[in-house]
Amino acid sequence: MRLSLVIPVYNEREFFPILFRKVYEMDFGLPREIVVVDDFSTDGTREYIRENVEGLEGVKVIYHERNRGKGAALHTAFAHATGDIIAIQDADLEYDPADLIPMIKLITDGYADVVYGSRFYGNPHRILYHHHFMGNKLISFLVNVLSDMTFSDIEVCYKVFKREVLDYFDLTLTDFGFEVEFTMKVSKTAKYTNWRIYEMGISYHGRTYAEGKKINWKDGVKALLYILRFAFWKPKLKGGKPVKVKGG
Repeated sequence: MRLSLVIPVYNEREFFPILFRKVYEMDFGLPREIVVVDDFSTDGTREYIRENVEGLEGVKVIYHERNRGKGAALHTAFAHATGDIIAIQDADLEYDPADLIPMIKLITDGYADVVYGSRFYGNPHRILYHHHFMGNKLISFLVNVLSDMTFSDIEVCYKVFKREVLDYFDLTLTDFGFEVEFTMKVSKTAKYTNWRIYEMGISYHGRTYAEGKKINWKDGVKALLYILRFAFWKPKLKGGKPVKVKGG
């Protein structure tokens, strides 16, 4: 099996070089490619990528010609990913890439089809904003109720899944709403495909807004609206089984 590590990037000149060196040198236990999508950075990140990342072996770089949002950057990355397994990695240093290795192993060992990280399973976790914590819990609770799941942390960056998962639905949201849309569509499709979904504890070194955190309360409100939007979504079915809508 082959891994595609996808990295959406926007204005992370300070942290992206450190993060990229770490993942580029890391052994994930299987052959890998890295797909970097710069979402029209304006702080020097784009220039750094052109000078230091573009052209490296096993690395694909795609540039957006305008800022389109994290979800859009992930859509672009998925379209260029060729691995059997896809792992999402943010461009900052809030997450430790070493945590991806056991998540990937759950899939390569044959136990899981989709694996979520969770910041609430006892691993090191920086204490920050109470309203973020409560918002995350509310969003996860509502998604669980509507999809009959037991996620503890749907807003987490770390999601690892088999490439074929993306063949069963389109992704439409271009902002941070990706987390809600992807989770609800995976959960509802899994009822028919019997995908095995796991969670695994990860560490989290969160940032304050002064340190560069981008998501805010408006994204939380939009997430609640997106939950309503996808509450009654169902995969396209034929004979009681989901139909692939992309990828053949």
